[in-house]
Amino acid sequence: MSDAEQTRQKILEVAADEIHQHGFQATSLSTTLNRCGISKGALYYHFTNKLELGYAVFEEIYVPSFLATWQPALSQTDPIEGLCEFFTSMCESMVCSEAVCGCPLNNLCEEMANVDEGFRLKVLSMQEKLNTLIVEALTRVEGELREGLKFSQVAYFIVSTFHGATSLSKSSRNKELYQQVILELCLYIRALKQ
Repeated sequence: MSDAEQTRQKILEVAADEIHQHGFQATSLSTTLNRCGISKGALYYHFTNKLELGYAVFEEIYVPSFLATWQPALSQTDPIEGLCEFFTSMCESMVCSEAVCGCPLNNLCEEMANVDEGFRLKVLSMQEKLNTLIVEALTRVEGELREGLKFSQVAYFIVSTFHGATSLSKSSRNKELYQQVILELCLYIRALKQ
């Protein structure tokens, strides 16, 4: 990786952390520059403005990381149990800072989807990618599931409940509420089986 590519990657990683901690609109480019130890010129060499940087963080840092966290659960022979194990392990491994700060991707979606059309379209694309992954996993085990399920609806419900649990945890600063919602979500997911 060239020096320029390393600098760009560092900017993305620092900006992703700043956006997670403070939100996109409150993230300061000056703070990002200071943390990276670079000049404004170096930042603007890679990104023409803060919005372009935000898009890059969303597409290059948050979305791949988010989808990658779901992939192992959905790739299991039994994606129903894979999802429940995934959600349960998240409950067990969640640290207080995650309960307070919430999911970085979810936070950015909530903050920017109604503010900027570019973010809204990127959020929609990401949601469709995740929905497709879940539908494909459910389709693989369709013979084991109840008849008449609309997999796309089921997938959106699972993701919406998951995001709702993370938002509830963040707003209440209460990990136990997250755990309770996840337990109920797992009951729903397991009830998809015949």
